[in-house]
Amino acid sequence: MEKSFTTRSLNIPFPKDDPHRALDMPVYESIAFDFASSEDIAANFRGELPAHVYSRTSNPTVEYFERKMKTLTGAHQALALASGMAAISNTILALCKAGDNIISSSHLFGHSFALFDQSLANYGLETRFVDTSNIEEIESQIDENTRLIYFETVTNPQLEIADIEAIAKLADRYNLILVADSTVTPPVVFNSKALGVHVEVMSTTKFISGGATSFGGVILDNGLYDWSKNPNLRDFHEKFGKDAFIARLRKNYYRNTGGAMTAHTAHYQILGLDILELRLERSYQNCMALGDFLLAHPKVKKVTYPGLKTSTDYQLAIKQFNGKPGTVMTFDLESEAACFTFMNELQIIRRATNLNDNKSLIIHPYSTIYVEFPESERIEMGINDTMMRLSVGIESAQDLMADIEQALTKI
Repeated sequence: MEKSFTTRSLNIPFPKDDPHRALDMPVYESIAFDFASSEDIAANFRGELPAHVYSRTSNPTVEYFERKMKTLTGAHQALALASGMAAISNTILALCKAGDNIISSSHLFGHSFALFDQSLANYGLETRFVDTSNIEEIESQIDENTRLIYFETVTNPQLEIADIEAIAKLADRYNLILVADSTVTPPVVFNSKALGVHVEVMSTTKFISGGATSFGGVILDNGLYDWSKNPNLRDFHEKFGKDAFIARLRKNYYRNTGGAMTAHTAHYQILGLDILELRLERSYQNCMALGDFLLAHPKVKKVTYPGLKTSTDYQLAIKQFNGKPGTVMTFDLESEAACFTFMNELQIIRRATNLNDNKSLIIHPYSTIYVEFPESERIEMGINDTMMRLSVGIESAQDLMADIEQALTKI
């Protein structure tokens, strides 16, 4: 019988036996590691003797976090990084070069959109933004220089869901790499490999860190893509075969751009994984209770959460995330001024920009995360001035509803 996520997480063995039989993985806060002989360290640098040599390239505590992520997701390989943005940027750099293009949803987290539209564009990589719910539109943008399709499993903050299996079939037909940002839908509710995703990236700062304890990111190679089909990885495929993608990252972009996860961060993320299932379930139940409460409130103009039966994406949420499409929702009031007054009156819910903290957090995306974008782009991305994004935490649902109710009475 398949064991639960939590049981499996708590019982993943260390890469090597601990001499003191520690129950928790020790924090190896060491920069460099000794070798028994000069021959051994030379063999390591030739790639013939696997071992930790310098923590910017690998570290025992980080290795254990990667092992847990790989085991719990069923991925072929895992690579931990300093942040979710580092995971995204390293993935794109390893798979593409100047003159290539990628296809991406136009509805993205603001910094991801800026990475594609501004930062990477300066180095000759074109991003073609599309509506990823429209397969024909995606296909119309594919040419001989297209390398991958990128999307968020649940868009942030629009909370839209694309049909992942349909996009995966299209990607396979054109030998494109399908990259999914699953930050909002962690592995407790989402199996990217089963749906045909080739590479999964996520900000482990969010759900996995265990309540905003640390920054982190991870790249997962599901082992489904033939890396010889990507012209930028053919040389690595000849030498490393199925491991070509992660090998190119470790030996080039990850190592050379300095985006390594620290040992202390890995320690926090390991502990966070062990309680992920419990935290997500509590937050999800709170989401459902708040969703029903907000839908019935006369001062609330609109509520968006794909886990609600009123959502147009509800069936996809059932199919792809077992009905639990993360724990972020949005709701609209009559005006921006009403949103600001409401947020200022909250006493339990915090005004902050993170997601999936233990605490419930609220933000007005139009005036914060997306404020640097022209109004026309904000509107095109589905960001309006009456919407607030609520990341639902693990407090009592009754306390959260009471906090929202008293704040709504002030507008």
